[in-house]
Amino acid sequence: MFWLYRGDFHVEAILPILVQIVTGVLGGQAVGAVLQQVAMSQLTKIISGAVGGVAGGTILGSLLGGAAGVDPASGGALGGLLGNAIGGAGGGAILTAIVGAVMKAMNK
Repeated sequence: MFWLYRGDFHVEAILPILVQIVTGVLGGQAVGAVLQQVAMSQLTKIISGAVGGVAGGTILGSLLGGAAGVDPASGGALGGLLGNAIGGAGGGAILTAIVGAVMKAMNK
């Protein structure tokens, strides 16, 4: 795995979170494009996608055994950055869909 150490900053600790945020935003944007009937602003899609991405990536990582302190390779094929990307995209899409449904219900 990518590893770099500069002072107190560990890239290997922050890289999975960045991957989850980016893929969560992408998943949220994809769902927002599909659910065009819900009037969601870009900021709403970005925030819900990013939060859902981190949550989804964390949940998938812990389900696959990639919890903190455990070697990511022990989680199998989805234990590394691929698992973070899949969990991030799925979590971002799911949370954005939930936020869209709630916003649509509130506008009625």
